[in-house]
Amino acid sequence: MDKNYDLPIDAALFPEGCTRCSLSKFLVWITIVMAVFGWGLYAAYRVLAEGLGVTGLDDYFGFGLWITFDLAVIALGAGAFFTGLLRYILNIDPLKNIINLTVIVGFLCYSGAMLVLVLDVGQPLRAWFGYWHANVHSMLTEVIFCITCYLLVLIIEYVPLILEQKQLNRNKLVHAIAHNFHLMMPLFAGIGAFLSTFHQGSLGGMYGVLFARPYIARDGFFIWPWTFFLYVLSAVGSGPVFTVLVCTIMEKMTGKQLVSWEIKSLMGKIAGTMLTVYMVFKLADTWAWANGILPRSGLTFDQVFYGWIYGKWLLWAELFACGVLPAIILIIPSTRNNRTLFYTAAILDCIGVTINRYVMTVQALAAPVMPFDSWETYAPNWAEWGASAMIMAYAALVLSLSYRYLPVFPQEVKLNK
Repeated sequence: MDKNYDLPIDAALFPEGCTRCSLSKFLVWITIVMAVFGWGLYAAYRVLAEGLGVTGLDDYFGFGLWITFDLAVIALGAGAFFTGLLRYILNIDPLKNIINLTVIVGFLCYSGAMLVLVLDVGQPLRAWFGYWHANVHSMLTEVIFCITCYLLVLIIEYVPLILEQKQLNRNKLVHAIAHNFHLMMPLFAGIGAFLSTFHQGSLGGMYGVLFARPYIARDGFFIWPWTFFLYVLSAVGSGPVFTVLVCTIMEKMTGKQLVSWEIKSLMGKIAGTMLTVYMVFKLADTWAWANGILPRSGLTFDQVFYGWIYGKWLLWAELFACGVLPAIILIIPSTRNNRTLFYTAAILDCIGVTINRYVMTVQALAAPVMPFDSWETYAPNWAEWGASAMIMAYAALVLSLSYRYLPVFPQEVKLNK
């Protein structure tokens, strides 16, 4: 019998030496993903056709689930620029085994964030105003230009991986283009690190300069509020382990080892080191905020929390359960190399940065700032959840196609012999 009889009909497109599931199984998975994507696409259509009135947003909460989702995925996508910096600029060679995945994850996070913003601006046909009629006094102007430019950098970094697809790479011109792109990766890694650092910081700085919102307003360091630096540190402290979690989920779904444990542990060490630095400054910032900014604003610590939805538990969870604890686990070799503790710390780390973006976005708007104000509550509705699900389905689709047809994992063949 022909040994290739049971191979999928698209087996010739697989990465060299790799095997994949049957096409029928793959199509079942894609059908499920596309069903979720279709629901999200319907939600997006309703938002674009009828306006933001179909969402849970209102005049009080201009920011909600979408901005929380947007800021969280941008922070978690920081593994791309930081790992690229370490791999190509600082020349940490072992990271070559996971750099392809970090680029894809970063591309998905940033392109997904841009898609969310198309819905969130309310009038997408005027989205180009931010570029042509830029408000030079707004931090968001710097953010929109840096995010756009960095997305272009990620596309450029993703292109050579596509060109290395087995059949495409047989073409001499395509092979030469892919090779030359790789030679230029240090340049793009440096540009990406510069762009991403400044837009991560300016996203935080935007909140820090809102002096009418004591919950998020911060004192400055030269021309920047503290939140500028805290956002950068929180991103590089969580992005690397988010990439590891994505890789591990793919391993569980495919039944294959895609990246060695040593590489995952190294990514955990990198994230743990940066998370530790972040937590030192975050704890100092929280103390200074509670004992300086709030009293100067005529508020007490208890007054900026309300009930369960905006309770103190969020602060304690962010600082200790999802901050100090994972930092300790990831920074100590013995606990970092315990796989259960490692993955627990990685999950907590990612939850912590998401909580931070949530309270900075939603709780800050909910807190009363005038004597006649009262606490307001916000709950996203189906349209917001659907659009967010669309972005996650889009990410699952691109990751699935990339894994099936592109040489994403250099170690895969060796680890599965």
